Amino acid sequence: MLEILQYGFMQRALLAGIIIGVLCPLIGIFIVLRRMSLIGDSLSHVALSGVAAGILSGIYPLGTALLFSVIAALAIEKLRKSYNEYAELSIAVILSAGIGLAVVLISLAKSFNIDLFGYLFGNITTVLPRDLWVIGGLGFCIIAAIKFLYKELFYIAFDEMSARLAGIPINYINLLFIIFIALVITLSMRIVGILLVSSLMVIPVATSLQLAKSFKHATFLSIIFAEVSVIFGIFISYYLELASGGTIVLISVGMLLLVLGFKRLNKHFIRKKVTNSL
Repeated sequence: MLEILQYGFMQRALLAGIIIGVLCPLIGIFIVLRRMSLIGDSLSHVALSGVAAGILSGIYPLGTALLFSVIAALAIEKLRKSYNEYAELSIAVILSAGIGLAVVLISLAKSFNIDLFGYLFGNITTVLPRDLWVIGGLGFCIIAAIKFLYKELFYIAFDEMSARLAGIPINYINLLFIIFIALVITLSMRIVGILLVSSLMVIPVATSLQLAKSFKHATFLSIIFAEVSVIFGIFISYYLELASGGTIVLISVGMLLLVLGFKRLNKHFIRKKVTNSL
């Protein structure tokens, strides 16, 4: 099994996957707690527009996707302030704009580009050396920033109004956070695929919340679940010639179902034990 690690593309895929396995749930736990799960889908479709623009213009697609995603993240934050009582509208507007722009740019290509297919559904063979450098460099910066702003993000996630009263610069933190989301989505698309990246941000967190006893415990477990999904997904997709993104997400969903099933059985045995004791 380990002989495949002699291939450069597999080494790059695993290294990139390990980094993504930390980034997605690390951002995802705050997204879930803030009830912003749909923002991943919104920014991922804008990233698709960036990829299509990069392929059409001959510019590095990951670079154009990063640019498009960050601009969209800033637009969401701006619209969120304009529609204060209907904040979810900002996500819907950017989602619609992203899909529309992506469809137009893809239609200009006259044919469905195989490179674009890899970005959509994930392809471990497409991780280039420069992709790994970008993922590693920006990934390290995002992890360091989250560690530095951990208390502020934690406070805002549970009670934004109290955080504002406590003197935390809410607007500044929210702006940085949404940019982090845009960056993580764009960095993850080589491994998971644009259409599935939000799943890796949410499902491991959903699984960890079933077992965790504290916020830090939930964060740790979500990273473990994500890493297991990514590593096994990369190996399985290689041997069975499957799309890496779909394989990773299905493994993640499988672990969630196993945890839910285990908890249900555990409750059943406890209830039965209590009944028998009476």
